[in-house]
Amino acid sequence: MMSANHRTELRKMYRHMRGVTLLELMVVVVIVGILASIAYPNYREFVARAKRNEAKAALLQIAQNQERFYLQNNTYTTDMTQLGFPVGAAYITDTEAYSVSVTAADANDFAAVATYQKADAEAGKCMTFNIDGRGGKTSAPDANCWTRTR
Repeated sequence: MMSANHRTELRKMYRHMRGVTLLELMVVVVIVGILASIAYPNYREFVARAKRNEAKAALLQIAQNQERFYLQNNTYTTDMTQLGFPVGAAYITDTEAYSVSVTAADANDFAAVATYQKADAEAGKCMTFNIDGRGGKTSAPDANCWTRTR
């Protein structure tokens, strides 16, 4: 049998070893949920902007390489390998979000397009980016995709 003194010592020890109550746990879960509901949409928008920037960078690289090609050959090309890309027809960006290709080229002009490949909410915002030999930049369905920062 335990002595009374030993039982008193155990009670004191258990008071200091108190755990987390269900109410405290629920408060923490609610706070984490609120933070996640704020952070997740911002994260998704950041990822979408990064994909758009990747497509725009590929188109700008095509435009720059087309000008180099034109200086050497006196014409533009539709062959992506001649522009420094690893494929002849359509180049898929690293995130696999956009397919980039030169759609038309002759001795006077070229046109290149980046087309969004996935069927999600981003497709309704910046589905295509276009650039031509005169420096014209267009996008659809939102005409401000080239200049949009957010």
